[in-house]
Amino acid sequence: MEFSNRFLALGDSFTEGMGDVDVARPNQVRGWADRVAEQLCADPGWGYANLAIRGKKTGQVVSQQLSPALELKPTLATLYMGANDILRPRIDIDTLMVGYRKMALALADTGATLLLFTGFDTGGSGIFSSTRGRTAIYNEAVREIADEAGATVADYWRWREFQDWRYWSSDRLHMNSAGHTLMASKVLEVLEHQTRIKVPELPAEAQVSRSQKLREDAAWAKEHLMPWVKRRLTGTSSGDDLSARFPHYVSLEAAQNP
Repeated sequence: MEFSNRFLALGDSFTEGMGDVDVARPNQVRGWADRVAEQLCADPGWGYANLAIRGKKTGQVVSQQLSPALELKPTLATLYMGANDILRPRIDIDTLMVGYRKMALALADTGATLLLFTGFDTGGSGIFSSTRGRTAIYNEAVREIADEAGATVADYWRWREFQDWRYWSSDRLHMNSAGHTLMASKVLEVLEHQTRIKVPELPAEAQVSRSQKLREDAAWAKEHLMPWVKRRLTGTSSGDDLSARFPHYVSLEAAQNP
Protein backbone atom coordinates (compact mmCIF):
# COMPACT_ATOMS: atom_id res chain seq x y z
CA MET A 1 0.00 0.00 0.00
CA GLU A 2 1.25 3.48 -0.88
CA PHE A 3 0.98 6.19 1.77
CA SER A 4 1.15 9.92 1.06
CA ASN A 5 2.13 10.62 4.69
CA ARG A 6 4.67 8.36 6.38
CA PHE A 7 5.49 8.43 10.12
CA LEU A 8 8.75 6.70 11.04
CA ALA A 9 9.81 6.21 14.68
CA LEU A 10 13.49 5.53 15.45
CA GLY A 11 15.59 4.83 18.53
CA ASP A 12 15.64 2.57 21.58
CA SER A 13 13.25 1.25 24.25
CA PHE A 14 11.66 4.66 24.80
CA THR A 15 10.28 4.61 21.26
CA GLU A 16 9.82 0.84 21.02
CA GLY A 17 7.28 1.17 23.84
CA MET A 18 8.84 -0.59 26.83
CA GLY A 19 6.67 -0.39 29.94
CA ASP A 20 3.41 -0.20 27.97
CA VAL A 21 2.55 -3.89 27.80
CA ASP A 22 0.30 -5.21 25.03
CA VAL A 23 0.75 -8.94 24.41
CA ALA A 24 -1.15 -8.74 21.11
CA ARG A 25 1.44 -6.47 19.48
CA PRO A 26 4.92 -7.14 18.10
CA ASN A 27 7.45 -7.45 20.96
CA GLN A 28 4.41 -7.33 23.30
CA VAL A 29 4.49 -3.55 23.74
CA ARG A 30 2.48 -0.61 22.48
CA GLY A 31 4.05 2.72 23.49
CA TRP A 32 3.65 6.40 22.73
CA ALA A 33 4.70 6.06 19.07
CA ASP A 34 1.94 3.50 18.39
CA ARG A 35 -0.53 5.79 20.12
CA VAL A 36 0.55 8.75 18.00
CA ALA A 37 0.35 6.57 14.89
CA GLU A 38 -3.17 5.43 15.75
CA GLN A 39 -4.20 9.08 15.89
CA LEU A 40 -2.46 9.96 12.61
CA CYS A 41 -3.70 6.86 10.79
CA ALA A 42 -7.28 7.80 11.61
CA ASP A 43 -6.83 10.32 8.78
CA PRO A 44 -6.57 8.95 5.22
CA GLY A 45 -3.14 8.43 3.70
CA TRP A 46 -1.05 7.88 6.82
CA GLY A 47 1.33 4.95 7.27
CA TYR A 48 3.49 4.05 10.27
CA ALA A 49 6.80 2.23 10.71
CA ASN A 50 8.82 1.74 13.91
CA LEU A 51 12.45 0.55 13.81
CA ALA A 52 13.25 1.24 17.49
CA ILE A 53 14.65 -1.65 19.56
CA ARG A 54 15.31 -1.70 23.30
CA GLY A 55 18.86 -1.55 24.61
CA LYS A 56 20.38 0.08 21.53
CA LYS A 57 23.15 2.62 22.00
CA THR A 58 23.63 5.58 19.68
CA GLY A 59 26.21 3.87 17.45
CA GLN A 60 23.89 0.89 17.01
CA VAL A 61 20.89 3.05 16.16
CA VAL A 62 22.94 4.90 13.54
CA SER A 63 24.46 1.75 12.01
CA GLN A 64 21.30 -0.38 12.10
CA GLN A 65 18.45 2.09 11.57
CA LEU A 66 19.69 4.99 9.44
CA SER A 67 19.99 3.16 6.10
CA PRO A 68 16.57 1.47 6.29
CA ALA A 69 15.11 4.75 7.52
CA LEU A 70 16.32 6.58 4.42
CA GLU A 71 14.92 3.81 2.22
CA LEU A 72 11.52 4.23 3.89
CA LYS A 73 11.41 7.92 2.84
CA PRO A 74 9.43 9.27 5.81
CA THR A 75 7.53 12.52 5.73
CA LEU A 76 7.63 12.62 9.57
CA ALA A 77 10.44 11.07 11.61
CA THR A 78 11.02 10.97 15.36
CA LEU A 79 14.39 10.18 16.91
CA TYR A 80 15.36 9.46 20.50
CA MET A 81 18.69 7.83 21.32
CA GLY A 82 21.55 8.30 23.75
CA ALA A 83 20.06 7.26 27.08
CA ASN A 84 21.73 3.85 27.00
CA ASP A 85 25.08 5.56 26.41
CA ILE A 86 24.54 8.09 29.20
CA LEU A 87 23.90 5.30 31.70
CA ARG A 88 27.31 3.74 31.04
CA PRO A 89 30.11 4.29 33.61
CA ARG A 90 32.11 6.43 31.15
CA ILE A 91 30.82 8.51 28.29
CA ASP A 92 32.21 11.23 26.00
CA ILE A 93 29.14 13.31 25.15
CA ASP A 94 30.92 15.21 22.37
CA THR A 95 31.87 12.00 20.59
CA LEU A 96 28.39 10.58 21.19
CA MET A 97 26.76 13.56 19.50
CA VAL A 98 28.85 13.20 16.34
CA GLY A 99 26.83 10.10 15.46
CA TYR A 100 23.62 11.76 16.61
CA ARG A 101 24.27 14.78 14.39
CA LYS A 102 25.05 12.54 11.40
CA MET A 103 21.72 10.74 11.71
CA ALA A 104 19.66 13.86 12.40
CA LEU A 105 21.06 15.75 9.42
CA ALA A 106 20.62 12.76 7.12
CA LEU A 107 16.98 12.48 8.13
CA ALA A 108 16.45 16.22 7.76
CA ASP A 109 17.99 16.13 4.28
CA THR A 110 15.15 13.86 3.13
CA GLY A 111 12.76 16.78 3.62
CA ALA A 112 10.90 14.97 6.39
CA THR A 113 9.58 16.83 9.39
CA LEU A 114 12.01 15.79 12.12
CA LEU A 115 11.20 15.61 15.82
CA LEU A 116 14.05 15.21 18.34
CA PHE A 117 13.73 14.60 22.08
CA THR A 118 15.69 15.96 25.00
CA GLY A 119 16.45 13.49 27.78
CA PHE A 120 14.48 13.06 30.98
CA ASP A 121 15.57 14.98 34.11
CA THR A 122 16.71 12.23 36.49
CA GLY A 123 17.27 14.59 39.40
CA GLY A 124 14.61 12.90 41.53
CA SER A 125 15.20 9.31 40.47
CA GLY A 126 17.53 8.01 43.15
CA ILE A 127 20.25 5.81 41.70
CA PHE A 128 20.04 7.41 38.24
CA SER A 129 20.27 11.01 39.52
CA SER A 130 24.06 10.88 39.03
CA THR A 131 23.50 11.07 35.26
CA ARG A 132 21.64 14.38 35.49
CA GLY A 133 24.63 16.52 34.51
CA ARG A 134 25.42 14.33 31.52
CA THR A 135 21.84 14.56 30.33
CA ALA A 136 21.82 18.36 30.66
CA ILE A 137 24.91 18.59 28.42
CA TYR A 138 23.37 16.08 25.99
CA ASN A 139 20.18 18.17 25.86
CA GLU A 140 22.05 21.32 24.88
CA ALA A 141 23.70 19.38 22.07
CA VAL A 142 20.29 18.08 20.93
CA ARG A 143 18.96 21.64 20.81
CA GLU A 144 21.97 22.83 18.78
CA ILE A 145 21.55 19.96 16.32
CA ALA A 146 17.82 20.67 16.07
CA ASP A 147 18.60 24.28 15.16
CA GLU A 148 21.07 23.13 12.50
CA ALA A 149 18.72 20.52 11.07
CA GLY A 150 15.59 22.66 11.22
CA ALA A 151 14.04 20.06 13.54
CA THR A 152 11.40 20.44 16.22
CA VAL A 153 12.23 19.56 19.83
CA ALA A 154 10.00 17.57 22.17
CA ASP A 155 11.41 18.86 25.45
CA TYR A 156 11.05 15.85 27.74
CA TRP A 157 13.41 17.49 30.26
CA ARG A 158 10.95 20.34 30.90
CA TRP A 159 7.77 18.25 31.02
CA ARG A 160 7.55 18.14 34.81
CA GLU A 161 4.47 15.94 34.84
CA PHE A 162 6.80 12.99 34.30
CA GLN A 163 8.42 13.60 37.67
CA ASP A 164 5.34 11.87 39.10
CA TRP A 165 6.42 8.24 39.47
CA ARG A 166 2.88 7.02 38.93
CA TYR A 167 3.69 7.49 35.23
CA TRP A 168 6.50 4.92 35.47
CA SER A 169 6.66 1.16 35.30
CA SER A 170 7.97 -1.09 38.03
CA ASP A 171 11.46 -1.21 36.47
CA ARG A 172 11.84 2.57 37.15
CA LEU A 173 13.47 2.95 33.74
CA HIS A 174 10.46 3.11 31.41
CA MET A 175 7.12 4.84 31.41
CA ASN A 176 4.02 2.75 32.08
CA SER A 177 0.84 2.87 29.97
CA ALA A 178 -0.28 6.14 31.55
CA GLY A 179 3.14 7.66 30.90
CA HIS A 180 3.19 6.56 27.26
CA THR A 181 -0.33 7.92 26.82
CA LEU A 182 0.71 11.29 28.24
CA MET A 183 3.81 11.29 26.03
CA ALA A 184 1.70 10.59 22.94
CA SER A 185 -0.55 13.52 23.81
CA LYS A 186 2.48 15.77 24.30
CA VAL A 187 4.02 14.72 20.98
CA LEU A 188 0.82 15.41 19.08
CA GLU A 189 0.67 18.86 20.67
CA VAL A 190 4.25 19.58 19.58
CA LEU A 191 3.34 18.43 16.06
CA GLU A 192 0.31 20.75 16.21
CA HIS A 193 -1.96 17.84 15.39
CA GLN A 194 -5.35 17.73 17.04
CA THR A 195 -5.34 15.03 19.69
CA ARG A 196 -8.20 12.83 20.74
CA ILE A 197 -6.07 10.99 23.28
CA LYS A 198 -7.46 10.98 26.79
CA VAL A 199 -4.79 10.75 29.47
CA PRO A 200 -6.01 8.42 32.22
CA GLU A 201 -6.44 9.60 35.78
CA LEU A 202 -3.66 8.47 38.06
CA PRO A 203 -4.39 6.20 41.01
CA ALA A 204 -4.20 7.69 44.47
CA GLU A 205 -0.62 8.03 45.64
CA ALA A 206 0.16 5.23 48.07
CA GLN A 207 1.50 6.05 51.51
CA VAL A 208 4.55 3.87 52.03
CA SER A 209 6.41 3.41 55.30
CA ARG A 210 10.20 3.55 55.38
CA SER A 211 10.47 -0.19 56.02
CA GLN A 212 8.12 -0.98 53.16
CA LYS A 213 10.08 1.30 50.84
CA LEU A 214 13.29 -0.52 51.77
CA ARG A 215 11.64 -3.85 50.93
CA GLU A 216 10.38 -2.49 47.62
CA ASP A 217 13.84 -1.12 46.79
CA ALA A 218 15.43 -4.50 47.56
CA ALA A 219 12.88 -6.32 45.40
CA TRP A 220 13.45 -3.84 42.55
CA ALA A 221 17.22 -4.27 42.77
CA LYS A 222 16.89 -8.05 42.54
CA GLU A 223 14.32 -8.11 39.75
CA HIS A 224 15.49 -5.20 37.60
CA LEU A 225 18.78 -3.59 38.64
CA MET A 226 20.93 -6.73 38.95
CA PRO A 227 19.92 -8.15 35.52
CA TRP A 228 20.53 -4.71 34.00
CA VAL A 229 24.01 -4.52 35.56
CA LYS A 230 24.76 -8.08 34.40
CA ARG A 231 23.88 -7.17 30.82
CA ARG A 232 26.18 -4.15 31.03
CA LEU A 233 29.06 -6.30 32.33
CA THR A 234 28.57 -9.05 29.73
CA GLY A 235 28.01 -6.70 26.79
CA THR A 236 24.57 -8.10 26.07
CA SER A 237 21.28 -6.31 25.55
CA SER A 238 17.62 -7.09 26.15
CA GLY A 239 17.06 -6.29 22.48
CA ASP A 240 19.72 -8.59 21.02
CA ASP A 241 17.22 -11.17 19.75
CA LEU A 242 14.47 -8.75 18.75
CA SER A 243 13.52 -7.31 15.38
CA ALA A 244 11.91 -4.00 14.55
CA ARG A 245 8.22 -4.01 15.46
CA PHE A 246 6.94 -2.42 12.25
CA PRO A 247 9.77 -2.49 9.67
CA HIS A 248 7.40 -1.48 6.87
CA TYR A 249 4.58 1.04 6.78
CA VAL A 250 1.22 -0.08 8.09
CA SER A 251 -2.05 1.67 8.75
CA LEU A 252 -2.39 1.21 12.48
CA GLU A 253 -5.89 1.11 13.86
CA ALA A 254 -6.67 2.39 17.34
CA ALA A 255 -6.68 -0.26 20.05
CA GLN A 256 -9.96 -1.24 21.65
CA ASN A 257 -8.58 -0.40 25.11
CA PRO A 258 -7.14 3.13 25.34
